[in-house]
Amino acid sequence: MEKQRTATISFNDGVEPIEFPVISGSIGPDVVDIRTLLGKAGKFTYDPGFLSTASCRSAITYIDGDAGVLLYRGYPIEQLAQHCDFLEVCYLLLTGELPNKEQKDKFVTTVTRHTMVHDQLNNFFRGFRRDAHPMAVMVGTVGALSAFYHDSLDLNNPAHRDISAFRLIAKMPTITAMAYKYTMGQPFVYPLNSLSYSANFMRMMFAVPAEEYRVNEVLVRALDRIFILHADHEQNASTSTVRLAGSSGANPFACMAAGIACLWGPAHGGANEAALNMLEQIGDVSKIGDFITKVKDKNSGVKLMGFGHRVYKNYDPRAKLMRETCYEVLNELGLQNDRLFKLAMALEKIALEDDYFVSRKLYPNVDFYSGIVQRALGIPVSMFTCIFALARTVGWIAQWNEMIADPEQKIGRPRQLYTGATKRDVVPIEKR
Repeated sequence: MEKQRTATISFNDGVEPIEFPVISGSIGPDVVDIRTLLGKAGKFTYDPGFLSTASCRSAITYIDGDAGVLLYRGYPIEQLAQHCDFLEVCYLLLTGELPNKEQKDKFVTTVTRHTMVHDQLNNFFRGFRRDAHPMAVMVGTVGALSAFYHDSLDLNNPAHRDISAFRLIAKMPTITAMAYKYTMGQPFVYPLNSLSYSANFMRMMFAVPAEEYRVNEVLVRALDRIFILHADHEQNASTSTVRLAGSSGANPFACMAAGIACLWGPAHGGANEAALNMLEQIGDVSKIGDFITKVKDKNSGVKLMGFGHRVYKNYDPRAKLMRETCYEVLNELGLQNDRLFKLAMALEKIALEDDYFVSRKLYPNVDFYSGIVQRALGIPVSMFTCIFALARTVGWIAQWNEMIADPEQKIGRPRQLYTGATKRDVVPIEKR
């Protein structure tokens, strides 16, 4: 029997050295299990941003940032984006395996039959101003779903968790499209069961009563790929938020609303919007040189958006796929000479050849291209993060479900390094 590997932590304040177990995953760095550190040494670890802390065990998604690898349940994202549609990827993330034909047909049918939302939810939208940001509408509306579907909120019942998962995956496109239609002042478009998941969403977004909507399969496939590339991404900020909210026993709809709220932050879900705004500010290929000079000047305040990543220190594998999709969409729509796309290509070429960016491993990330693709599809900038939330919902659900079923799961309770005042006495107000 192999001996348990350990790591020894030594102290210089008289505390004896302590051994801690070393745990190995299937791939990736080993982990030192320090759960007993406080009890044995009376000390915590300090790790702002959790850069070196594993908060959970997970078998869903794996990232090797140095090698530029992203795996869903062991499958490379490149293969999934090429050979699967979004609902197949949903099935994979939820169950751990890709479906066969019979399993996929059953899964698609179940999702399709849950795409309608309760009719009273229409009234909920009218509580928002017409100029409300769609993400504000999404946070409120998704959080309110528990008031409509309170028949499946027993977290200890796997069947209840399954039905909540189906409802969320199915209804998110409907709610997202309704948020868009509401801000546009257009009537809601209801789901059409004969269409695929992504085609249905595009129709709900862009169809109007005055004319027939025609599905463009090239554009549908592009949107489906966007969904696949954003479906999950390990323990990022919004996923960690969903897990933290879920650790208290909150219902799944509340947990998803918490994830959407976290995703709304510009450093997370708003990055593609920032990249598109950057290209608009540059304006023309001839001005890239001046822009790059300002980026290198730390005092200029100018940042290169859509490049670099918290995890990836190599070319983001999703960016390569999104770049291909970008070409496909622009060719289909006759936008090969699109100003922003040509500008993006020129900026990418310069950045990939410039030692300043190469040495800092600032490669294009998925956000660099996804904004251009969504813009070409007709999706307004204000909806970009909503699309992200729609796609990421399945990842949040898979992570939430995994956490609920984990016997080691405890309510999240990070520690702190306290730097405030020490104990002091209250002085009566007349003596202060």
